[in-house]
Amino acid sequence: MISIGGIDVRGAAVDAQGRCVHYRNAVDVVALRFRCCGDWYPCFRCHDEAVAHERTVWPAEDADAVVALCGVCGSVMSRAAYQAVSACPSCGAAFNPRCELHHDLYFG
Repeated sequence: MISIGGIDVRGAAVDAQGRCVHYRNAVDVVALRFRCCGDWYPCFRCHDEAVAHERTVWPAEDADAVVALCGVCGSVMSRAAYQAVSACPSCGAAFNPRCELHHDLYFG
């Protein structure tokens, strides 16, 4: 577990910006909060390897829920804000555009 901006990020993190053993490119700097447990993980694989419960997704009506954390500056974003940007609105750090391929694993 590491702490980013005062938030504990669980899972197989390999650096201080939240990259993990599964996703560790320069732009893999977003941790996500999982609806099922409220905990933050670098990715769905880290979550699934660490817990015994089933993963659940954030429903569309939870657009204002705080769900994303920038590993570079530690700022948090709502679901709506995170899904509307390709870089951190606070520090400008680029996010991996391929993360959109996994949005259905986090968001309903």
